[in-house]
Amino acid sequence: MSTVTDGTDGTGGVRVPDSALAREATELVRDTTGDLIYHHSRRVYFFGALQGRERGLGFDPELLYVGAMFHDLGLDERFRGSGRRFEVDSAEEARGFLTARGVPQDAVRRVWTAIALHTTPGIPQFMEPEVALVTAGVEYDVLGIGYDDLPAADREAVVALHPRPDFKRRILAAFTDGVRPRPRTTFGNVKADVLEHFVPGFERGDFVRVVQESPWPE
Repeated sequence: MSTVTDGTDGTGGVRVPDSALAREATELVRDTTGDLIYHHSRRVYFFGALQGRERGLGFDPELLYVGAMFHDLGLDERFRGSGRRFEVDSAEEARGFLTARGVPQDAVRRVWTAIALHTTPGIPQFMEPEVALVTAGVEYDVLGIGYDDLPAADREAVVALHPRPDFKRRILAAFTDGVRPRPRTTFGNVKADVLEHFVPGFERGDFVRVVQESPWPE
């Protein structure tokens, strides 16, 4: 039987935190994004929390929830002219949200880092649990990494709460739309793969060429 629940009835399973902070985060994301990002973000929280349980990690559910809910806000059209990585725009939105509510700066830093690094594999897993688990939730939902590490009943319960119709195509389209106006921000991260597949004429950055063509004489 699954231990996943969308409520706060104290049944002992993984559930959304019952707090004003979590409710306000939910309301903000629900009001500013469509179903695709909203449901994806909620799944990221559940899958991240479930993996935290499986790994025996102690984490703050509230911070993990805010990190998961805000992690893709920077893909929205209003940020596309920022010139920054969408992950940074997302992290800055979370920073403003948490700071305005008096959340301690160390907690704000953890959420900011969790969001900013969620497309930079190989690093978050060695950091604080909230940082590691936002990335783990994203990688589970988008890439299927560790798919069989969670009980099928839990996975199915999460998807029942937050369905993923045509998710692969729709999330790739959202990534493409979100980063197409700022192609240079994909240098050194996985979103370069997205533009290479879906934007004709895109040329990904080449680290070796940058080194060789730098202004240094030797």
